[in-house]
Amino acid sequence: MTLIYKKMKTICLVLLFISVSSADDARVNFGVEDGTNAKLAEQRNYQSSPIQNYNTEFSNEPYAIGFNYHDYEQMTKFLRLTTSKFPSLTALYSIGKSVQGRDLWVMVVSASPYEHMIGKPDVKYVANMHGNEAVSRELMLHLIHYLVTSYATDPYVRWMLDNTRIHILPSMNPDGFEVSKEGTCEGGQGRYNARGFDLNRNFPDYFKQNNRRPQPETEAVKEWVSKIQFVLSGSLHGGALVASYPFDNTPNSLFQNYAAPSLTPDDDVFKHLSLVYSSNHAKMGRGVSCKSSTPGFKQGITNGAAWYPLTGGMQDFNYVWHGCMEVTLEVSCCKYPPANELPRYWEDNKMSLVKFLSEAHRGIQGFVMDDNGNPLEKVSLKIKSRDIGFQTTKYGEFWRILLPGVYKLEAYADGYVPREIEFMVVNDHPTLLNVTLYVAKRKDGPTYYRPQQQHQPPQYHQHLGPPYDQQPQGSGILSSLSSGFNNFFGSIFG
Repeated sequence: MTLIYKKMKTICLVLLFISVSSADDARVNFGVEDGTNAKLAEQRNYQSSPIQNYNTEFSNEPYAIGFNYHDYEQMTKFLRLTTSKFPSLTALYSIGKSVQGRDLWVMVVSASPYEHMIGKPDVKYVANMHGNEAVSRELMLHLIHYLVTSYATDPYVRWMLDNTRIHILPSMNPDGFEVSKEGTCEGGQGRYNARGFDLNRNFPDYFKQNNRRPQPETEAVKEWVSKIQFVLSGSLHGGALVASYPFDNTPNSLFQNYAAPSLTPDDDVFKHLSLVYSSNHAKMGRGVSCKSSTPGFKQGITNGAAWYPLTGGMQDFNYVWHGCMEVTLEVSCCKYPPANELPRYWEDNKMSLVKFLSEAHRGIQGFVMDDNGNPLEKVSLKIKSRDIGFQTTKYGEFWRILLPGVYKLEAYADGYVPREIEFMVVNDHPTLLNVTLYVAKRKDGPTYYRPQQQHQPPQYHQHLGPPYDQQPQGSGILSSLSSGFNNFFGSIFG
């Protein structure tokens, strides 16, 4: 009997050794869509620790999230616990570090957390950009918990995760959060990063040269969105109750009437996205005012510049540079309310947070291929009369959120004949449109060529401003006054 026991023990140890070795060989690079580009993973500074470590550390710990504020260590522990408990639905990676060396954690929640699902969109939420606007940070942790625990029982959540990759950055400014104080509804303590920079004034600007020195947190986000083609995004803030949409800036922000909006070519879509969030919110859609001395926002939405213009905002950058439709979501009148109010904020925002992301499945989607059926990457696309463009992914995919109607898609690529295709969008489901581009040939021989200047696509981004080391267009006292006004309004609101 003893001999049999020893043999069984030996066999078990051998099998355990084989399984561990296989797991080591099969490690994936977190966040790398095709699982092969190690260089890309290094560039993004993705979390590379094998998930088995989390299983060992948290194997006996119950999975729950309380209605209390989580500092950096507690937030990290919760994210790692989530990954260990739901390895088939979540992946944890870091897009970089803050000034003080804290990881900027992103959690993917999806039925395919480690690999991009070809033909299905990536979406994101970015929270706690201003460190003292703390409600959004907790909403993201509760959203993660809600999605993973509802997948097996809620058909809508299952459909979302089966057809979407949701990337959640709970805290873009973890350094600022650490010095903020619970119970502080206004003020600027903790708003800025550890070097005193407002991260929502630190991005390249569509209208004006932004001369503020780039910060590690914004540089990390800029590289992140350049590597993953996000279709839809929400930036969560606090200090007001409104969904604010682009543009945030205007060519004449110093002298214009503050009630004047600065509208994008996709104004109808941005208004719709904002209304989806506000109308599903418990109070926002009713235009509830945060203060008796100030009016609320009609239907709970506003154009950003019509509220107050700012230079270097993240939502304009996402839209113009990368074709990602981002809306700023101000989710609480108080920036850092007492923790006992968090259950109410979660219930107010839960439905909005889910419904908003589902809008990525509205409009048009498809592939651009050559005449041999090979996908074409970085094809320049735009909807005719809407002069903010977008591009195809490495798999030839594209998406564009549009409301019901008839449109024309313009497609351009080096060495190919440009095309213009008419299509219709309906309300019930996205329109699927596959585009084939044909190689252009010279008339006098077989050499392929780039179409002449009159056929080239508009260079949508070439007018967006010179590099950082060039002089700003509005230097001097007027520029200082404009910057001062923007900072003043920004510190009062979100």
